[in-house]
Amino acid sequence: MGRAEARRAQKRGRRRAKAKKRGVGRFFTFKKLLGAFFTVCLLGIVGFVGLYLFIDVPASANGQAAAQSNVYKYADGSVLARTGFNRESVPISDIPKDVQHTFVAAENKSFYKDSGIDLKGTTRGILNTLRGRGKQGGSTITQQFVKNYYLTQEQTVSRKLKEIVISLKVDQKLGKNEILAGYINTSYYGRGAYGIEAAAQAYYGVHTRDLTVAQGAYLASLLQAPSQYDWASATDAGRKRVQARWNYTLDNMVEMHWLDAGKRQGLKFPVPDDPKPSSGLKGQKGYLVKLADQELEKQGVTEEDLAAGGWTVTLGVEKKRQKAMESAVKEKLTSKLDPKVRDVDADAQAGAVSVDPKTGHVVAMYGGKGYLEHYLNNATRADYQPASTFKPLILATALEKNSTTQDGTPINPSTVYDGTSRRPVKGSAIGFAPPNEDEKDYGPISVQTAMNNSVNSVFAQMGVDVGLEKVRQTAGQLGMDAEKMSSRPAMTLGSMGASPLQMAGVYATLDNHGKKITPQLVTHAQRGEEDPVDLPDPVGGQVLNRTTADTVTSVLTGVVKDGTGTAVRNTDYDIAGKTGTSDDNKSAWFVGYTPRLVTAVGLFGEDADAPHPQVTLKGAGGGGRVNGGGYPAEIWAAYTQNALGDDLTARFDLDTDMGAGVAPPPSPTPTETEESESPSPSPSETSESPSPSASPSPSESETSTSPSPSTSPSPSESEDLPLPGGDEEDNGNGNGRHPMLGD
Repeated sequence: MGRAEARRAQKRGRRRAKAKKRGVGRFFTFKKLLGAFFTVCLLGIVGFVGLYLFIDVPASANGQAAAQSNVYKYADGSVLARTGFNRESVPISDIPKDVQHTFVAAENKSFYKDSGIDLKGTTRGILNTLRGRGKQGGSTITQQFVKNYYLTQEQTVSRKLKEIVISLKVDQKLGKNEILAGYINTSYYGRGAYGIEAAAQAYYGVHTRDLTVAQGAYLASLLQAPSQYDWASATDAGRKRVQARWNYTLDNMVEMHWLDAGKRQGLKFPVPDDPKPSSGLKGQKGYLVKLADQELEKQGVTEEDLAAGGWTVTLGVEKKRQKAMESAVKEKLTSKLDPKVRDVDADAQAGAVSVDPKTGHVVAMYGGKGYLEHYLNNATRADYQPASTFKPLILATALEKNSTTQDGTPINPSTVYDGTSRRPVKGSAIGFAPPNEDEKDYGPISVQTAMNNSVNSVFAQMGVDVGLEKVRQTAGQLGMDAEKMSSRPAMTLGSMGASPLQMAGVYATLDNHGKKITPQLVTHAQRGEEDPVDLPDPVGGQVLNRTTADTVTSVLTGVVKDGTGTAVRNTDYDIAGKTGTSDDNKSAWFVGYTPRLVTAVGLFGEDADAPHPQVTLKGAGGGGRVNGGGYPAEIWAAYTQNALGDDLTARFDLDTDMGAGVAPPPSPTPTETEESESPSPSPSETSESPSPSASPSPSESETSTSPSPSTSPSPSESEDLPLPGGDEEDNGNGNGRHPMLGD
């Protein structure tokens, strides 16, 4: 190939290369990219200048600075309570200089030198907002003051841009001390306190001018997460984080030469005082308001949002039924207690929740003797054993899972078990031989009779037959805290912790034919013209087969007709329920229901003196042991009679042919009797023991010769055996106590 030909080939190659570049490269040349970059920058600058000229510092504070109170209403729309907006501004001269410095050290060390904004932090904040990551941006003290005083807490790019522009102008218009005072006086500190004066009173009971540097550092640290860092309610992790934040603040003060290093070393973390409830929340109002707030917080309404005011919150509580609940507790319990005569009377704490099983709404609640006197809500506390009120869940699991005894006999209300007290359970790797109440031996009895008389030995064996893990799962499906339960034999007697609110939900699910009920207090919540809060439906899906739920209801009618719950018996309406009395008589329960109403009543022994440990109820009111069939059942009956009023026509609509709530079959004719063998106990049997002709199932017949109560179990079976009146440890099993006595 000649030179001319080579040159032509070289030119063709160059043309092809240029053609390829024109395909993509023509759009992304360096010059074009650089031009585009400067164009964007120019547009950004022009846009920002436009915003700067267009946006002015607002002439007045935002609505929050003149916030309204929150209004809480009964179901009928009448006002239950109002919570005020707690803020009192103080001049910068009333804030000690070292306390001022704690806020700067905690939030914005460059405050005294910056121009009012932090470009790096603000850019990060805008990006986080665009990514939907919420409050993760960085802001100066000036920006936070602008947001608190002039703008809103909404997380949008437009609000963030306004914040930047106004912050620049405010920094030029106001002095640093004025900005700092505004920030400290408008910030939210938790406990409903806006501003440092309200916070100083809420956490330390002092005026701002009397705060120490250590206390100021704690208040400054709170601003990062008020609800999580409140020492009184913080988790262990929250307490560690706020202490770390407190140390960070003081170390920064040393770095900025605002605090002497030697004095810093001598400072101790200033544990704040316990919260002091608002005087407007006396009686039961405080319990209702706080539970309503907790429900809203679960739906994303922050404590800060609520404290800002302007909310209207409607509860499912019905005024008439709430009054009936309070009257019943007073008439049947508190009027009979006299702490001046009997010390134990000061230790008796009642809690109760009443729920509409069709809607799932809480219609009445009793949290204690008064929110200002007893801050802890007894209706929601879950630190006491529900005891024998847990037994229906074992039967429900057996029916739902088609469980059998160890010899293969199906478990149902007529199944016969050995009711001998302290009978060691069979089939468990952990020895367990619980005593029955008063050490009573029942011999072979039906499940129905065992439920009527709350026979511990029967349900301990049934739980093992069914499978303890299956029982635990059922408890979780019905609304109990299954994560805190241990699948050990003692669980069958209700050794875990539970609240009246939880137990009301469990029994409401039974009453609602197996459809899940999660009791809910709030029915509607809205702030001003904003959209209402999206609340969950308290009525869920089917978690138990209807026949299962209705059979358990049928069985529980026997407890009321011919068992430990006879104190609530009433011919005017159908009633199902269960009593419970825990280990050492530290709690006593009655949880019962009609077709219209489900109510859980608990009585708890809590030492009147700090730190308020659990104590026995024995002797309260001048009697002996306090059983679930006593005060709790009496409160339940008095409340239900008044709460139902004239609504007495409803009857249980049960889809079952088993249990005490079902009419017994007709008596056999003499001819039939001659031809038949000895019958097993009928499903409706409610006597203490079956007829002599009844025989236990093969799997249980061996145990009828079990040791007498005085016989000690073998060493291999004694690991988990409770002693009469004992308070043994049960590692990994609820609160570690065995529920000794069934009701």
